[in-house]
Amino acid sequence: MMVLVQNTGSLERRVEVSVPAAEVEQAYEARLKSFSRTARLKGFRPGKAPLNVVRRQFGPQIQEEVTSDVVRQSLARALEQQRLNPVGGTRIEPLSMTMGQDLRYAAVFEVYPEVEIKGLESIFVVKPVAEVTAADVEAMIENLRGQRPNYVEATRPAQDGDRVTVDFEGKLDGIAFEGGTAQAVPVLLGGGRMLKDFEAGLQGVSRGDTRTFPVKFPDDYGKAELAGRTAEFTVTVKDVQQKELPPVDEEFCRAFGVADGGVVQLQKEVEENMKRELENTIRSRLKTQLMDKLLEANPVEVPTAALESQVRELQVDWLRRMGADPKQLKEAPPREPFEATARRRVALGILIGEIIRREGVRVDAARLEERIESAAAGYPDPEDAARQIRDNRELLSQLEAVVLEDQVVDWLTAKVKVTEQPTSFKDLMNFGG
Repeated sequence: MMVLVQNTGSLERRVEVSVPAAEVEQAYEARLKSFSRTARLKGFRPGKAPLNVVRRQFGPQIQEEVTSDVVRQSLARALEQQRLNPVGGTRIEPLSMTMGQDLRYAAVFEVYPEVEIKGLESIFVVKPVAEVTAADVEAMIENLRGQRPNYVEATRPAQDGDRVTVDFEGKLDGIAFEGGTAQAVPVLLGGGRMLKDFEAGLQGVSRGDTRTFPVKFPDDYGKAELAGRTAEFTVTVKDVQQKELPPVDEEFCRAFGVADGGVVQLQKEVEENMKRELENTIRSRLKTQLMDKLLEANPVEVPTAALESQVRELQVDWLRRMGADPKQLKEAPPREPFEATARRRVALGILIGEIIRREGVRVDAARLEERIESAAAGYPDPEDAARQIRDNRELLSQLEAVVLEDQVVDWLTAKVKVTEQPTSFKDLMNFGG
């Protein structure tokens, strides 16, 4: 077998392969004999038809199958021989497929670029440093109280934070429109769930009040017949309730999954969660800087096939998050908005892969186990969930990739210059306003 490799682009390769006619003929005759043992032809018992009859009737079909197999097998040998690893699909160009002659074809594909990691010594990153204080824990518990409010009758006019229950009727040019009338609708003032003008019209109302006020629908409103138009709403206030935060007691603790230990245990669990979130945020900030600087110091040419594959992956992810069928790719937005993110991901994947290869990074078993346990913790039976993850090769591979990337981040952190920047939990987490 003869192999000729041509560089037809910076990343594109054209590999011409020539397989001797004798090898193709041998494969054809072997397939023909194998087929003849079970072939069913009219006038002959199964497997008893003469070879020349089988050849005459099924020869073209067998030749096509053999040619396909020879191309596949010979290309695999050629790629291994030349140490080439195609990115994405391979385009086959037939050059000579005539029986009795050498089988010749060309395979065209892209390869990953050769990269050399450099410039790490000149990279500077800033690592935020913060602690979770007792005041932070107290503020978080206050935040939790706000998530479980009680509503009691208000003795004053309605204001932001109050829940106002109303009957309403909306009219356009004096005529009621579909969907513009409802009864006993709770509206949280300041919640932003209703149109801005509608919430504004309820400011200062009291139980039993009736008001009429204009409400302008946004230009991009979901119903075209209402978009950009101004309706007149008449509302009757059925109730005005103000928010009352619950006491931090045993019942409150149970509402957040703390069955034993009461307030002390709740504080402990809240603090532990805050510390985990803080650690993850610090690591995320550091990782983003490292990846940006790594890519800046090591620009990478991205193979078109890998880029398009990543764009499609992002489009599928968008469909899934929108609740649409991820198989209906034609329903996804155009590729352009995803291209920059896709290009960055592929480039970083190449650089990270090179670091893993060059430094011989292997998955840290202890870290992987931590990831498995963390992923399983949210299930009713964490032990069973962890066992299922370990038995699922696809899920396990995803977690292994995450662990490897974390190990690369650690390796990079040790190579670059890191400056610590003191800050607070509140500022770093954008917590508490």
